[in-house]
Amino acid sequence: MTARRPAIGVLCCNERIDRPVQVVASRFIEPLTRIAGATVLLIPALADANDCGAVAERLDGLLLTGSRSHLAPWRYGAPDLTESGRLDEQRDQVALQLAGHMIERGQPVFGICRGFQELNVLFGGSLSSEVCCGRHHRDPLDGYDDQFAHCHAIDLADGGRLAHASGERRTIVNSVHEQGVDRLGGGLTVEATATDDGLIEAISARPCGGEVLAVQWHPEWDGARTATSRAFFELVGNALRGGEGSV
Repeated sequence: MTARRPAIGVLCCNERIDRPVQVVASRFIEPLTRIAGATVLLIPALADANDCGAVAERLDGLLLTGSRSHLAPWRYGAPDLTESGRLDEQRDQVALQLAGHMIERGQPVFGICRGFQELNVLFGGSLSSEVCCGRHHRDPLDGYDDQFAHCHAIDLADGGRLAHASGERRTIVNSVHEQGVDRLGGGLTVEATATDDGLIEAISARPCGGEVLAVQWHPEWDGARTATSRAFFELVGNALRGGEGSV
């Protein structure tokens, strides 16, 4: 009998086309199935639609995706500044509550871009747009491919999970974020920093025995081509199967 593929929840975002819809980019799903070997279950970012405790009981892991929206500044004690940009407060609520339940149960939680920022805030950290100063993103009016082609170097922490899994100490990643970590959340370990300005680019923790791992860049964009991005999804797959996060 074929073993059951572990189930990972992937959080959607609230968007509006000609009506309100739940959205997640397909590119997040493909490496979870092909590299991590998981079954993907989409989680609506609707607070009233989710009993987060019950949802956590049914998942083997959770991925908080990137998004075009930002967390509401009040969630990390900042004033509601004009540069906070587009918000999705229902996504905030579901992400923080569901991730909290998963972590308390010792289940693995992963984050990409906005998801990285959500986990930093969940652990008591804060965010800022000033730390990026335009170096980490292109003009939002640039084309989609041009935005994801914006890259810079990062240094992987010696002895960190990503460095061990990828075998790399420095690599090039894409950079599509307007905010970054201002204050690091308590209990989080820095996995990578930007080579040029030292901005935190990856974090990890094991607060209740389950893997927590998040990156500021978009490994799903080039997961089959770069060792560090592929290693992220290999670590996801191993953690979903109860491994120690190594490959």
